[in-house]
Parts: sequence; structure tokens; C-alpha cells
Amino acid sequence: MYTTAFLDLPHLTSAGGTVRLPGSKSISNRVLLLAALSTGHTDIVDLLDSDDTQVMLKALAQLGCRIETQPDGALRVHGLGGQLPVKQAPLFLGNAGTAMRPLTAALALLASEQGGSFELSGIARMHERPIGDLVDALRQLGCPVDCLGQEGYPPLRLGDGAAHALKLDQPIRVRGDVSSQFLTALLLALPLVARQDVVIDVVGELISRPYIEITLNLLARFGVQVRRDGWQRFTIPAGSRYTSPGLIHVEGDASSASYFIALGALAPASPGTDGITIEGVGLSSIQGDIRFVEAARLMGADVSGEANRLHIRRGAWPLKAIELDCNHIPDAAMTLAVMALYADSTTTLRNIASWRVKETDRIAAMAAECRKFGATVEEGVDFIRVTPPTTWTTGSIHTYDDHRVAMCFSLAAFNPAGLPVRIEDPKCVAKTFPDYFEALFEVCQTPEQAIPVICIDGPTASGKGTLASEVAQRLGYHLLDSGALYRATALAAQDAGIDLDNEPALARLAAQLPVRFQDHRVFLAGRDITDPLRLESTGGMASRVSQHPSVRQALHALQLSFRRLPGLVADGRDMGTVIFPHAQLKVYLTASAEQRAQRRYKQLISKGNTANIDSLLADLKVRDQRDTSRAVAPLKPAEDALLLDNSDMGIEPSVQLVLSWWQGKTVFSAR
Repeated sequence: MYTTAFLDLPHLTSAGGTVRLPGSKSISNRVLLLAALSTGHTDIVDLLDSDDTQVMLKALAQLGCRIETQPDGALRVHGLGGQLPVKQAPLFLGNAGTAMRPLTAALALLASEQGGSFELSGIARMHERPIGDLVDALRQLGCPVDCLGQEGYPPLRLGDGAAHALKLDQPIRVRGDVSSQFLTALLLALPLVARQDVVIDVVGELISRPYIEITLNLLARFGVQVRRDGWQRFTIPAGSRYTSPGLIHVEGDASSASYFIALGALAPASPGTDGITIEGVGLSSIQGDIRFVEAARLMGADVSGEANRLHIRRGAWPLKAIELDCNHIPDAAMTLAVMALYADSTTTLRNIASWRVKETDRIAAMAAECRKFGATVEEGVDFIRVTPPTTWTTGSIHTYDDHRVAMCFSLAAFNPAGLPVRIEDPKCVAKTFPDYFEALFEVCQTPEQAIPVICIDGPTASGKGTLASEVAQRLGYHLLDSGALYRATALAAQDAGIDLDNEPALARLAAQLPVRFQDHRVFLAGRDITDPLRLESTGGMASRVSQHPSVRQALHALQLSFRRLPGLVADGRDMGTVIFPHAQLKVYLTASAEQRAQRRYKQLISKGNTANIDSLLADLKVRDQRDTSRAVAPLKPAEDALLLDNSDMGIEPSVQLVLSWWQGKTVFSAR
């Protein structure tokens, strides 16, 4: 998962391959709550691992629910059977509406019957999301519910520690035109107290009906058959009780599928592929957002599928503009607003008032961000109208701590102007799809020269490895420590008993070197070699290995393969001169030999190694002479490299300087 302040997406040109979706958020949190309320234990397979589900899991554990991970990876939830072993607790629910709303209803009812008191809170945005209609419905039932801040909004206090008789003889009225989660919350909670038939009447038009269908389907899986009269009246039968189905599989998230359905619709298929295949959800999904397929087809997408798989290819191009009532796909419809940027005329999305009360005001957010690409956008109380750009521009996309905004606008990287797109706060996708950008890059392609490269070259012990690692981490780019490749080759040769003067054998070894960099660590064939890699003895061996032309040639192709989306930071002695001569930014990092010797001395001592400062200085000078005078790729600054002498600079100022140089190279420098 990307945790950087922003993520720059290079211009993308094609897409193809297979995407495995994470589990549905809507299903995951409903199943977790139902399993916790049931009698017996439930094994849940393919549960979504995200911020929202972690919030729910933590809350259930606080309430006394025992949760275990099974050897096969399934999550086993031991049901509470509708009882409250813990009768008082503060629960922090972040910005997870799928946890806040149903837990509010369930705990209000159980606290009233069994005598409990719970305080539910979240982040600042959660305290701006209305919950008054659900609170009103619970108060109709006789539940003590207090709004601890603004009336009608979290934080809430549920119950007062005393038992109260519930009023179940009259229909419970709840509005359906603000959020379907209020009705879902009552449907999930009322079977716990249904000593008689309990009736819910929906006031006004029920929006987001497909999410109610998910709820009803899952209630049936846990033994409760709700009767409904159209979409206005729902009856929970007397004597309802939750029983575990034993095992339940969570479908892939249909809302998350929308981004890859759109991707297949707007991106040419990459060579050797037949477009995009999505696994984990199919045309028979119980999730209403699967109907996004219908909207994508209206816009020209070629979509086919089976029970658990979808196949998408670009059909009509440009995409066709549509006018659509989106009540049936409220979350996925956001993706249509970005697809509209690629349409042949104006697209209108209607009946989306619920966007206003989600993680952010999504109508306002989508309008503001679409305009950054040159689109003309009109917004109303419950609609958005997008006219595609005549001249494409780009921008830094503010994501409003809203996962769907971030994922939607990643698709703008396919713009015909060839412009990159900056996504601010990319980690917000962790709410539903933590590895979204990794999945996107896995199936997207762009010409190699479009993938940005930053080269950091310099002499031994100049700190280029630390600098490169930090810059790569701040930008979310891949890292190539070329010196580590030579050191890893030397260690692999030592393990294999290969003499360091045996050039042919070393070259064969280097050509198949299984090395990877992850979280400031280096792995060789899965083994962590970070510490032995930094030993002085290993450095000396690496310097000998690097003198062999055929070894350098063998590692050349391996080094080039590290240039992958979204970008690369490469450090070494010839990154900017030989390996990536056309890199967008080249930095030559240096410091005096005395300063470098001091740093290496402190580094070795801090790790418990013995060291002699005079020997280190002499060794550095010998290596400098050898590296600068070798016949193949001698150490020297590239002609267009920026010189950075960090003799008197710490790592953070050096990192900030390189990042400022890089920012100046991007189209976002003036923003």
C-alpha cells in the first residue's frame, strides 16, 4: 500500500491482464456483525482486509467477541448469541459508515434490553455525517440515545445502563431518501428483539435499493427471512434468531470492480492480451453495483462474464455519453463521471443525492476534480453533468480522504494529451482496496521512456543508498541499489564457491540473480542479506566483481528491469552515465573522503563491528582511485547531473533538496 503524501501516475497507454478483487466492504462488515450476533461460530473466507473491516473487528473484540484466524486463512468468529458479555465500552469507528450505522442500531437495542451503555465516535468527518433518522427510529422504539455533540450526528451514547422495555407494537418509521444504511441498520438489529412481528415503514423513496438486497440476502443466510411489501414495508417475523451458516464466502467487491471495468472500456488492450479480466465477482453477484456493467455497456464497453469472472474490452471509441438514473449504483456511479471525460458529448448522472452525505460531498468533489482536466461540469442537489474537455489539462487531485475519489481519478492517466496525474494521499484507498494502485500498475502499460527515473550516483560511502531509499519511499517509487547487486553477486559467488576472478562463472551467476528490495531491506532468493551486504569485506569483493565487463553486461539487463510503474530511484556509480542515460533527474552525491570515512566508521561501530578510521580512509581512497580509473563505466558525474556535496548536510536536508529538484521537473511544479 502506498503511504506517500502523493503519488504521481505517469501517462498510461494500454491495459491488459487479470485483477483479483478484494472482498466486498458492504458484505464483509455485514457478515462480521451477523456472525458476532449469531449462535455458533462462523468461518469467513475472503474477508476484505481494510480500514473499515479492521474498525469493525476491533469493535467486536471490545464487545467480547472471540475472533481467530484459522490455518487455512479463514476468520472464525465465535457468535455472542445476541448477548452482551461487555455492557459498557467506548468504540471508535473511524470513518466507517458500514460499522457506525449497524452497530448503533444493534447496541442501542441490546443495551436497552440488557442494561448497557456504549459511546460511539469517529473521525471529524464521521461527526459531520447525519445519523438523525436512525436515532429518531431508535427513540421510537424506546431506546435511550443521546447525541453528544450536534443533535442528529455522532458521537452517540447508546443506553443508560438500565434495562428498558421496547415498543415493538407499532411500525417503526425511518426515512429512506438520505441513506439506505439506516434501514440496513434496523434490519440487522431488529431480529435480536423480535418477540413479535416487527414492522419497518420506509418514509419517502428508498435510495440505494441494491444495498438493501444485499442485507436481505445475508439475513437469509443467517436464518432470518424478512418479508417485504415493495420497498416501503419490511416485516421481521416473530421469533427470529440468528444462527451461523458455518461457512460463508465473501464476494469480490463490485464497487471496486467498476474501476477495472472502466479501465477495460477506455484503454486499448495491451499487446498479447484480450483486455481486462476481473476475478472474484461475476454477473450473478448479489451486489447491486454489478449493474455498473449495464452502464458501462451503454457507454460502449464490451463486457462478458460468468459466475465469478468478468471480461472487458474497449468497444465504442470515444465512449458514448449517457443520461442515467444512478439510484441503483450509488457508489459505482462515481466511476461514470470519470468515464464521461472520454465520452463524445455531455453525460448526466441523476438521482445521486446520497453522494452528498458520504465520506465527503462527492458531487462537489467530483465536479471540482473533473474541472482540473478541462471538463465543463454542472452540479445540482442530486445530479452532475460532465462535458468532456476540448483541450485536456491535468492537476493534483485532492482526494478528501475518500477512497473512491482516489481510485476514480487514477483513470485520468489515460488522457489523450499524454499528461501525468497526481493523486494526493493515496493511502486513503485502504478503506476498501489497500493494494489498488499495485493492482492497477500490474495491468497497465506505458512506453518505457514515460516511466520516470531518478539517478543518484556517487563514490563509496557517500550516503547515496540511504538517500535513494528515502527519496523512493517518499515518492512511492521502486528502488534499485545497483551497488547491492554487485555485493549480492559477490555473496552469491562466495556461497557457491566461485572464485572472484572467474569472470564467466560470475557472469552466469549475475544474469540469474534473484534479488529484490523491500522496506529498506535486500533479499537474495528470499533470504535477508541486508546486514552482510554492508560489511566492508563484502564491499571489497563487490569492487572486484564490478571490474569484470561480462558481469556488468549481465547485470545491465537486470538493472533495466527495475524500471517499472510508477517510477524508479536508482543509485550506484554509473546509473546516470550508462544504465539510464536519459533519466529525468540525475544527482551526483559526494563528500570528502575524510567525511565518508567518519560516516562509515560510525555506522560500523553502531552495529557492534570493530573498525579503524585510518584503515577505512585508506581503503576508500583506493576504491575511489579504482572506480574512477577503470576502463568500463568509470565513476564520474553525468554531464547533466546536479552536484550535491553533503559533507555538511544531514540526510533529511539532502532528501528535501532532491525532492525539490524533482518537483521542479514535473508538470505540477507551479501548482
